[in-house]
Amino acid sequence: MQANNWLRHSVVYQIYPRSFKDTNGDGVGDLQGIINKLDYLNDGTRNSLGIDAIWISPFYPSPMADFGYDISDYCNVDPLFGDLAAFDRLVAEAHRRGIKVIIDYVPNHTSDQHPWFKESKSSRHNAKRVWYIWRDAKPDGSLPNNWGSVLGGPAWTWDERTGQYYLHQFLEGQPELNWRNPEVRKALLDVLHFWLKRGVDGFRMDVIAFLLKDPDLRDNPPNLAADPNLHPNDIYYRQLHRYEDLDEMSEVIREIRHVLDQYEARIGIGEVWYELDRWVRYFGVNNDGLHMPFNFKLMQRPWSASSIRETVESLEEALPQFGWPNYVLGNHDYARLASRIGPAQARLAAMLLLTLRGTPTLYYGDELGMENGNIPADKVQDPQGILLGAERTRDVARTPMQWDASPHAGFSDVEPWLPISADYQIRNVVEQSNDPTSTLNLYRKLLWFRRQTPALHIGSTRWLLESNEDCFCYIRSHARKEFLVALNLSDIAQRIVLDSLKRGNIVISSHLDRDGEIDTPELSLRPNEGLLIELTY
Repeated sequence: MQANNWLRHSVVYQIYPRSFKDTNGDGVGDLQGIINKLDYLNDGTRNSLGIDAIWISPFYPSPMADFGYDISDYCNVDPLFGDLAAFDRLVAEAHRRGIKVIIDYVPNHTSDQHPWFKESKSSRHNAKRVWYIWRDAKPDGSLPNNWGSVLGGPAWTWDERTGQYYLHQFLEGQPELNWRNPEVRKALLDVLHFWLKRGVDGFRMDVIAFLLKDPDLRDNPPNLAADPNLHPNDIYYRQLHRYEDLDEMSEVIREIRHVLDQYEARIGIGEVWYELDRWVRYFGVNNDGLHMPFNFKLMQRPWSASSIRETVESLEEALPQFGWPNYVLGNHDYARLASRIGPAQARLAAMLLLTLRGTPTLYYGDELGMENGNIPADKVQDPQGILLGAERTRDVARTPMQWDASPHAGFSDVEPWLPISADYQIRNVVEQSNDPTSTLNLYRKLLWFRRQTPALHIGSTRWLLESNEDCFCYIRSHARKEFLVALNLSDIAQRIVLDSLKRGNIVISSHLDRDGEIDTPELSLRPNEGLLIELTY
């Protein structure tokens, strides 16, 4: 089987392991917690969520300055989460349920506690000095260039012992690896082999476009369109990043793909944030790139019918012939979906995500309609919130999963590492399982129907040019089966005339309160309602 064949049929579910389920009573989620909840994700029945693959955010040994994205050992498990034996059990139990396992790969930087960096920092003459990016100060004593860290402040830290600066485009505890060094490349490719041999099905590759730096480390020009109200410490977003996403990255991606292709049906997913003309390059020229560069466009643009239409149509037009679309509406770096667009539209978003052509990625808790957590300023843990202001914290999207109405939401027996959301007693898995019209049951129904319906995961798409500017409609078709998706992106009832709709049956309403036959080309949609209709003509 080609790798991207299973990906094309799959729905991916992101798990932030610190926040999914704690089984050892330390207030932090762990690998055993994921194992214990695999039946919730997919037990083969309609009572489970019904996903096909899990992506697990970092669980590697780390001082946790950036909660695992600062790795001190690429080939082990932090004791906070378990051990390699627990990871092997997780893979085996997931595979037993038909769930693929995707793990985070963080090749751009290590922790400053990684043995490689400790050696690199020990002397200018150490063999690993060139594994990282070190530079002298400019003649006037200033920084080597003007680059800013994504998480605030300059991207350079001075090392008194060796008298040079090292580069870090994130925290100072995350020094950048030098991917122009063949030894670094080999070491990081060996990491892929280590986990592939343990049975992982693929990797989500963190900030993959950052790997190669401008050889001359030239200054970035200013971003004249930057928000004038940015935090004073936010250097990064005041600049245009001319020297990221270099054309040379195609060679690096091909080397990574070559490793994946040595194993059966393994895939590479990349965190790529650029505009379509740059984003699409990560597929490669001859299907030799990433199987799926993540597509975040629906998270970045206004939530309206016209914006969504333009986003999905532009994506389809930009794809190479061998490419496959994908959509993401939430992750660990963004505010919660239901907080960004409102709880009512979040249900509509579920129908959009699970009926568009392409691979959807869900973020844990979005199936409950979880909203941003309330994190008091003295409880902020995310370094972005600490360095750039509490209003920028990503903690709001990382609060513990809400399993039931018991203390600590069934996540833990003790106070969790982040506060439980205030609404957990009514917005949790047990309560919503018992409510036939809940957000959770909407996701379950959509996911089950998608899995049974080839038109919704591999079928073609035809956009409908209805006159109503508040609605987005399209038809998914496969093997003489056709399904109309009609979405009302407003909080006002809408009527649409669709020539394609002569007769059909409502399969799912996003409100989960109506079904039955429709026998007219005029369609009525209630406020914030989406309909999935099987056309019978």
